[in-house]
Amino acid sequence: MTKAVEKITLSPSRDIPFNKLVLSQSNVRRVKAGISIEQLAESIVQRTLLQSLNVRAVVDAEGNQTGMFEVPAGGRRYRALELLVKQKRMAKTQAVPCVVREGGIAEDDSLAENDERIGLHPLDQFRAFQTLSGAGMSEEDIAARHFVTPAVVKQRLRLASVSPKLHDVYAEDGMTLEQLMAFSVTADHARQEQVWENVSRSGYDEPYQIRRMLTENTVRASDRRVQFIGLDAYEQAGGGVLRDLFEHDDGGWLQDVSLLDRLVTGKLKAEAETIAAEGWKWISLAVEFPYGHTEGLRELEGKPVDLSPEEQTTIDALNAEQAKLESDYQNADELPDEVDERLGEIEAVLAAFEHRPMIYDPAEIARAGVFVSMDSEGRLSVDRGYVRPEDELSADDPDVGQDSDAKSIDRKAADTSVQRTVIAVAGAATDPEEDDEDATKPLPDRLITELTAHRTLALRDALAENPAIAFQAVLHNFVLTAFYRFASSGSCLEIGLRTPTFPAQAPGLRESASAKAVEARHESWKARLPKGENDLWDALTALDGAAQASLFAHCASFAVNAVHEPANRYNQGRVSAHGVRTRLDQADVLARAVILDMVQAGWRPSVDNYLGRVTKPRILEAVREAKGESSAQLIDHLKKADMAKEAERLLDGAGWLPEPLRLVGATSSSMEESEAGPLPEFLADDEDRDNAGDDDPQQLDAAE
Repeated sequence: MTKAVEKITLSPSRDIPFNKLVLSQSNVRRVKAGISIEQLAESIVQRTLLQSLNVRAVVDAEGNQTGMFEVPAGGRRYRALELLVKQKRMAKTQAVPCVVREGGIAEDDSLAENDERIGLHPLDQFRAFQTLSGAGMSEEDIAARHFVTPAVVKQRLRLASVSPKLHDVYAEDGMTLEQLMAFSVTADHARQEQVWENVSRSGYDEPYQIRRMLTENTVRASDRRVQFIGLDAYEQAGGGVLRDLFEHDDGGWLQDVSLLDRLVTGKLKAEAETIAAEGWKWISLAVEFPYGHTEGLRELEGKPVDLSPEEQTTIDALNAEQAKLESDYQNADELPDEVDERLGEIEAVLAAFEHRPMIYDPAEIARAGVFVSMDSEGRLSVDRGYVRPEDELSADDPDVGQDSDAKSIDRKAADTSVQRTVIAVAGAATDPEEDDEDATKPLPDRLITELTAHRTLALRDALAENPAIAFQAVLHNFVLTAFYRFASSGSCLEIGLRTPTFPAQAPGLRESASAKAVEARHESWKARLPKGENDLWDALTALDGAAQASLFAHCASFAVNAVHEPANRYNQGRVSAHGVRTRLDQADVLARAVILDMVQAGWRPSVDNYLGRVTKPRILEAVREAKGESSAQLIDHLKKADMAKEAERLLDGAGWLPEPLRLVGATSSSMEESEAGPLPEFLADDEDRDNAGDDDPQQLDAAE
């Protein structure tokens, strides 16, 4: 016969006046977490009470109900209501929806209510904010109602705008939150999905790599072209800007590069028109001129504009002040901030006087030209006074020779003064009709890309056939990263050496034997390597195989990351929980391969690095494992601080290691030896302690 399924009965609900409720001492929540009571009270004002209180009837000594009810589950809601009553925003007798429980244990109800409360997945919060925004709520209103800043709301809305396909990947723990943040740089869903397909297949899926791919056809706002025209001018012209709400992006990335170049050229032309009024024959303008662009041209010798008496007086005073400050602080190890700042101001003013405008001969101006561009910081750069060979006065010029005089030269200057300055963009033809199909032109970028693709494959094949050169090429890349942090040359190998940072500074880490050994080795190699990275390849070639291998191992060691870091089920950290486990498993393999012994590496348990930061049972467990049960019993009655100090003394030289530092799959011989060794004399064994009399002066407390 089939047994009938027992039906459950839910606890009844009823409205109870607030002044009939009291807070129960059975609420398990003791530590403050989440939003404050004040914020919860404001939420109740805006939305009323969204969740009923869990209450139990208060009975007297005979078990009779008193008419009062205690609240074991919902204490924060009770305090928020209590605050509203104190603020006279709610009546004492206001009816409060409650679920009345009978039987069971109050603490059990409180614990279950908190344990069974599942936090909202971040993706659900993004979408909820998006729904509120779609309903007409401003970012400021959403922030105020949910007790976050408008910047947080803006970030969440940006994450909600990422491709739904990537949302699905994130929801299934297929990517981390930081990766999802990287995709929010652009609103192009097709591009987001394309990049994800590429990075997930290739493994180059770090957030910075995702951002780089999404912005590869853009220009940073820190580019000198943008500094020259101003970001506002670009945006007013209709240009789009990609912004990263989660990282410092130096102003973002400009999407319309052709528009940017047109605006830059337009502004350079406007500046050139102003300079043309000075009477120059030609003006050449470009974002950047190639090296040696003035070769073959004669540079005019101009004369700086004379200083006025007032300017000369200012220069003399500044030089005197500079000399006095340098004399006063010549023996100081470090200049005070205000003195250093003042010296910088003086140098800037004196430099401005040195770069005074130049005066040129009008006759020379009429046949000379100017180069107009911008410097590395996006400031206008004007280089005046260059004469082309074809514009030089030749010997057969009718105005030159024994019959020439000052009047003829003045007449020629007067004739050329009315000429119109020719303004041309460097690299562009001044007259389209003169275009010669047979003229040598720069190769198109597309063609160069295709040709170098062939070269890249051929170079890959050749390098694979030469292991020695391949090893040196990787070593060259590693050394550039490890020793030349600001190297400008870079490497053609897409191999990165990333040195993980430690999320927390462990006590004694900097002073440890391992840290000192790494630093000493690094300084030793640094002294052997050349000062500049341009000489590095030849220096590495000169090393023998053993030295190259040693340097390679040193550089590779900087990439080791065996650090545990918390990762929750929503992957809100840098890596997922699976990624952390995989990393630590591989670290165990590496540790076994190099036979890592943390005892030999110099680690010792102390109050600061372990014993003072764990519970008493953990301390006793450590002593028990290293010295035996009898030693653990000698300190088990002490307070934690004293127990930790005593345990440090007991474990000194015992070779004991906490589990995260042990070599997985191996046993420590030093620990085994210590377990068999005798106890210190002052810690007698149990038998000796039992035989000793109460008045025995040799009987000592372990903590003394």
